[in-house]
Amino acid sequence: MSINLKKVPNTPGVYKFFYNHEIIYIGKAKDLKKRVSSYFGKSYKDRKTSQIKFLTDKVETFTTKNEVEALLLEQMLIKENKPRFNILLRDDKTYPYIYFSLDHEFPGIYSKRTKKAVDKRYFGPFVSSEAVKKSIKEIQKIFKVRNCSDNTFANRTRPCIEFQMKRCSAPCVQKINKVDYFEDITSAKSFLTSSDTKTVERLSNEIETAVSKLEFEKAAEIRDRLKRLNLLKEEQSVVTMASDVDIFSVSAEMTYLGVSIIVVRNGKIRGTKTHLIKQAHYNDIDDVYQSAIFNFYENQIDIPKKILCAFDLKDKKILEDMFLTKHKKVVKIIHSPRKSIRPIFNLCKLNAKQVIKNYISKEDKYTFALNELTNYLGREINKIEGYDVSHISGENAVSACVVFSRKGPAKDQYRLFNIPKNLSGNDVGSLEHVITRRIKYYDDPELKPDLLLIDGGKTQLKFVKSVLDKTRHKDIQVISIVKGVKRVRATETIISNDGIIEIDKHSKAYLILQEIRDKSHRFAIQAQRRKKRKIVTKSELDEIEGIGKVLKSRLIRKFKSIKNIKIANKEDLMTVDGINEKIAKKIYEGLK
Repeated sequence: MSINLKKVPNTPGVYKFFYNHEIIYIGKAKDLKKRVSSYFGKSYKDRKTSQIKFLTDKVETFTTKNEVEALLLEQMLIKENKPRFNILLRDDKTYPYIYFSLDHEFPGIYSKRTKKAVDKRYFGPFVSSEAVKKSIKEIQKIFKVRNCSDNTFANRTRPCIEFQMKRCSAPCVQKINKVDYFEDITSAKSFLTSSDTKTVERLSNEIETAVSKLEFEKAAEIRDRLKRLNLLKEEQSVVTMASDVDIFSVSAEMTYLGVSIIVVRNGKIRGTKTHLIKQAHYNDIDDVYQSAIFNFYENQIDIPKKILCAFDLKDKKILEDMFLTKHKKVVKIIHSPRKSIRPIFNLCKLNAKQVIKNYISKEDKYTFALNELTNYLGREINKIEGYDVSHISGENAVSACVVFSRKGPAKDQYRLFNIPKNLSGNDVGSLEHVITRRIKYYDDPELKPDLLLIDGGKTQLKFVKSVLDKTRHKDIQVISIVKGVKRVRATETIISNDGIIEIDKHSKAYLILQEIRDKSHRFAIQAQRRKKRKIVTKSELDEIEGIGKVLKSRLIRKFKSIKNIKIANKEDLMTVDGINEKIAKKIYEGLK
């Protein structure tokens, strides 16, 4: 069914793509017409976009006043409809909170999960339950707050092991009065909402007050708490000067997205969370960050004043306005970390990448790259051979052939070719010679490539193609990779017989062509250097009487090069096994 784009307005809003009456994708745009039209243009589309374009049989749009309204509506519709092509970062799990049972005579402290925490009994949310457990243990060490159930509390007749471990003041058996216990509860809540420094200041002031009132036992108890707090600060594995900030990082690899979130409160990492999104479709990274941030704070009340993103968002004002509209909070979106939080910032970026690496295999990487290259070239590519020629001033020329398949480098199929002296230095003639020799192996279907990649320009490409055209293997496509200005990386041009092939410099298709070119170049250089060393060794040492293959090998192994052997004295030469004073003198004089 044809899509009528003329009726799509040039306004902010939300668009929905349908297939057989089912919503398959929902998006937002600053300019609906421009965004929707981009899906149906003739330019190259990645596999997901091409799939959406192919399936879509109906488009609906809804105009909004601004982009913030579009973002809010988009996320609400995604949540309701869960379209197959949308990134669904949000999970249905509840987040863990620290909960105080304030309606009890002696409140306890617990870990509790809920989607909506709206009263003063809840503190959080924390990103992980482990972070909650750790915080509860910290509070118990310092303030001795109980965490037993109300039923257990009501049936105690003597203190439990928590009291013996100095992690509970045992209010169940009246080891502490109600007023003092509530002071501990108040201090524990303050500890969760203020920095360690403020807690230390408050406890220090309480010691002075107790001493001035001659309440020395109380002063000693507060002093012990202060010691435990200072000891706890030393035990903290990660402490930062940053107070409250949430860090977001997104990493993209092939069709996968890795999202990492680190929550920092009161200078400590409260917890981390990661998402892996498979087969992700998105227009740009901004969309992913917007979706991640929107969903993370959807039901939260603990929203920091600053959110640090590992990417400079073009539309960060949309998110800032969203917080103001939806949460009535002023939030600043930043992307440059201060020195104090940079280690945690880098840790967040590392985790976003690692969540993908932990999942994908090497085969996934190369399969994706070859599928992408297939889309660019318009024909299926399963196997590529890359060629490079190396020589020094026209001498000792060799050519290398590397082979890549969907499983990656096929090293057992790599080949080296010695170039005849009359062709050494002639790159075009060398390539013609090599392809002529190699082509006989293409009769075996398992060895035949779909694509040849030549390191060179139009001339080399033309000659290689002319060799193939004279055989029954002219169906093999040939392309070349031409070095950019001053050989700067990522400025190379990919050309075929039909002209320049436009390939995105950041695509996996482009990167695999770079990798094949680099591998063939290194393989050729290494072979050429080995060939040169062999010739040099033969021409110099073979002229000395009494030096055979074994001694030559030992000399090269010991001194690494002929140059080092030349500057060695007789005593140094005699350290090599099998070389006496007489032979050492011959070597010394012969090489001089």
